[in-house]
Amino acid sequence: MRRTKMYIKCISSFLMIIMLFMFSYVFASGDSIYVWSNNNEPITATTSANALTTNADTVTENTLQLESGGAILIEQHSGQILYEHNSHEKLRPASVTKVMSILLIMEALDSGQISLTDKVPCTETASSMGGSQIWLDVREELTVDEMLKAICVVSANDCTVAMAEYLCGSQESFVEKMNVRAKELGMNDTTFKNCHGIDEEGHVTSAYDIALMSRELLNNHPSITNYTTIWMDSLRDGKSELVNTNKLIRNYKGATGLKTGSTSLALYNLSASATRDDLSLIAVIMRAPSTKIRFAEAQKLLDYGFSNYQYKLLAKGGTNLKEVTVTKGVKESTDLILEKDVGILMKKGKEKEIEQVINVQDNISAPIHEGQKIGEVTFMLEGEEVGKTNVICPEEINKKTFSNILSYIYQNWFCLLR
Repeated sequence: MRRTKMYIKCISSFLMIIMLFMFSYVFASGDSIYVWSNNNEPITATTSANALTTNADTVTENTLQLESGGAILIEQHSGQILYEHNSHEKLRPASVTKVMSILLIMEALDSGQISLTDKVPCTETASSMGGSQIWLDVREELTVDEMLKAICVVSANDCTVAMAEYLCGSQESFVEKMNVRAKELGMNDTTFKNCHGIDEEGHVTSAYDIALMSRELLNNHPSITNYTTIWMDSLRDGKSELVNTNKLIRNYKGATGLKTGSTSLALYNLSASATRDDLSLIAVIMRAPSTKIRFAEAQKLLDYGFSNYQYKLLAKGGTNLKEVTVTKGVKESTDLILEKDVGILMKKGKEKEIEQVINVQDNISAPIHEGQKIGEVTFMLEGEEVGKTNVICPEEINKKTFSNILSYIYQNWFCLLR
């Protein structure tokens, strides 16, 4: 046993000499570092980050022969417009106004300003609103959770005003905040005069702008669908029954919301959302001549989207792409992974035409940081880029140094003598 240990020590010493020689050679051969190329110029944003997009497939003529005054169909996540008809015409939104009110409530919840269990009082102003309501009494308090349920399911004006006053002190201050948020979202056709949607001169928006705020609500506050998908429920220990004003929740497959609205001047409006097979759509109808036509035309838009388009996942973040050689590193090779998911909205039947272009070297030089970009994968369809993700190194790889080599020898050889 003693002789065996002596042999191991001799071998280890010999290997140390060899590795030190190689180490010196590495430094003598130069310190060039691999730099990946990226010939793509950065894209300069010229519009709002929230702006909806059009392409060659967007239908701008009223081929579906809609009777409504304005309409739009978008894909929820990308914001791509699939169909539009008078989408920027300024019209009265009625209770679809409450999409913005709900958005501000959800933002207050997510920021911790309020909680679902907070008790919200009812003022004289709130109790006297009229229109759609649950007849709040100034002597009662409901939780934020109950208020949201009443607003989303039965479009309660009294609850909307009560929440506005609870959040900002007055409806006027809340409406000011609504308009500021609208500008941030790029809702340039919109002026809010109140938080509930009862007709008021100058209180206008467009189908395009409704799609913008609906998309913001659904993308960034998906838990709102816990309320917008309720068909029937109750408040006050079952004494107040609630039935959703959005009939699509009951009879349209995949419906997720969102908000109805109607007055004698605005006529019939609707922001309707639905998801099927990972494809999420938002259809907005404004100034429909009847409630029946409102729901029928929203369904017609959604049917058009689901029949003609699909969501295709092109790359899954974290997927192992390939193994590459590492020069001058403490490791000789490493696996490279895709940084993020890449999915696109595309017309059905075109998935086989997608080309994948990989721009990654077969060897890279240390040091390499965890998460460092090593290359990229680009997806092309009909000669146009439709998606891209970085290729990254999932681990830290240090450059060979004298101390690294000694540590390596110790860990892999001297530990054998223990």
